Amino acid sequence: MSAWMVVEDEPDIYDLLLAMFAMWGIEGVAFVDGEEAVAWIDDVENGRVKGELPELALLDIRLPGSISGPEVGERLRKTQSLAQIAIVLTTAYRLTVEEEKAVIEQAGADRLLYKPLPGFNELKAILEDVIEKRRIHVAQLGSI
Repeated sequence: MSAWMVVEDEPDIYDLLLAMFAMWGIEGVAFVDGEEAVAWIDDVENGRVKGELPELALLDIRLPGSISGPEVGERLRKTQSLAQIAIVLTTAYRLTVEEEKAVIEQAGADRLLYKPLPGFNELKAILEDVIEKRRIHVAQLGSI
């Protein structure tokens, strides 16, 4: 079974995403803020998390607390066992082109999606495409 990570503070979106993942046969690893997510990443890094690690992280840009979604992405990229995870940022706030570039670069993100998120089938296709492109990218890095 695949696993996907979600960091989302909006309860309705959080619950909907986990329900969608379950329907797709994907295990959800979910957090409501950046602090929880980073604590889990620390646990992974220190060998305290057993089982399959997520192949995708869906990160809300604006989160309560002091750690933003892009900062969670940045931390994922610095963790050896999670560094090649596909990262998709989400936000309900309209960003300028410069802001988009900045958050994508900070997080090492593969994609940015604006809320409201696409429907069930379209979202699944988008996320699977991001994962596939990340796999190809990783494979190309390995052959250099």
